[in-house]
Amino acid sequence: WRPPWRRATNSASCRRSPAVPSAGAIQQEQLVQELGGLVPGGAAALLGPRLRPGSVVAVAMSGGVDSSVAAALVVAAGAEALGVTMRLWGTEEMEQGEGGCCSIDAVEDARRVCNLLGIPHYVLNMAEHFRVSVVGDFLSRYVAGLTPNPCIRCNEKVKFAELWRRVRALGATHIASGHYAQIRDNPDAGCTLHRGVDQRKDQSYTLYRNGGAILSRLLLPVGGLQKSQVRSVAAALGMAVASKPDSQELCFVGGGDHRAVLEKELEGAFRPGPIKDLSGQEVGRHRGLPFYTVGQRQGLGLAVRNPTSEPHYVVRLDSRRNTLVVGTWQALLGSECQVTEAVYLDETVPEAPQQGLAQLRAHGQPVAASWSALGAATASVRFSVPQPGIAPGQSLVLYDGDRVIAGGEIAPPAESEFA
Repeated sequence: WRPPWRRATNSASCRRSPAVPSAGAIQQEQLVQELGGLVPGGAAALLGPRLRPGSVVAVAMSGGVDSSVAAALVVAAGAEALGVTMRLWGTEEMEQGEGGCCSIDAVEDARRVCNLLGIPHYVLNMAEHFRVSVVGDFLSRYVAGLTPNPCIRCNEKVKFAELWRRVRALGATHIASGHYAQIRDNPDAGCTLHRGVDQRKDQSYTLYRNGGAILSRLLLPVGGLQKSQVRSVAAALGMAVASKPDSQELCFVGGGDHRAVLEKELEGAFRPGPIKDLSGQEVGRHRGLPFYTVGQRQGLGLAVRNPTSEPHYVVRLDSRRNTLVVGTWQALLGSECQVTEAVYLDETVPEAPQQGLAQLRAHGQPVAASWSALGAATASVRFSVPQPGIAPGQSLVLYDGDRVIAGGEIAPPAESEFA
């Protein structure tokens, strides 16, 4: 796969910005002083005992305010730090400003923060790895009638696993990022993953596939802060990114619609077909299954036979029959589902059902649920209250309070359910 605008380069460059601190670089003592009134307990309270003497921390820097403040907190805690920006597209895309977190402007924002903090800045070319493990996976899952979450795959395959492999060669002992989640060291349970303090920004859902080997080396400095505190810290330190808007879109889509990317890159992999209701009656035609998702109501173009009839929603994508199945709101409700590719944060498959709070989408409302393992990588989940729009391909993450305990990918329902 290649981006719709240009082919990414294949070079394996690792570019380093000048390591000489600028004359205006903030000293650690000044950082500690500035943070004192903004972060209770200072950086040490956020990073705690996880930073030991001699630690070298590679901070994943996207050019945004969260990763910039994360870098400042690492420096304030007394660790040796270096900024690392992952180049997920080629040079031409960066020059055009595409790719969001790795555009030329984003790289320059990260470099300026590193100069302000007096730390070196590296740019790692990870375009090929990203193209295969994230974008290729995203497209293949849409072809299969699923609704993937590429951010979860990126966090697992690129931002931490592959990044950790590369920064170790630079001498790093830890990696840090600006994600809103928390990692705690427990003598009996190892490293555990928890929700961020700012519930509105919590990103623990997208990190659930990172196991103990990564969590033990991962630092999440802003996870113990509110977003407003993060912006206040950036402003107090004179960072130009203090008021920079948060990214709200997929990085490889840029400012466009992901359906435009699907239409271009999946040409020939989809075809129009029937839209049928639960009785099997054809009520319209779809343009191709990748352009729809479970729970969708708008843009279906259904034939209206009765103006007083209830609205219809996408209930299922039947890729085998190339059929889009629709039904009323009640048909969207499900009391249970199965998950595949299940992972357990303590790396132990439970023998008995686990009770917890299940979250079915990145910003979904958790619901009480019972999780029963059906093997090493499959489980059945039953909800206390029927849930709407259970979308195959999305992830279901199980929490014990604010702690992530398990997760997996929602599997399509059995064929007989819509025979």
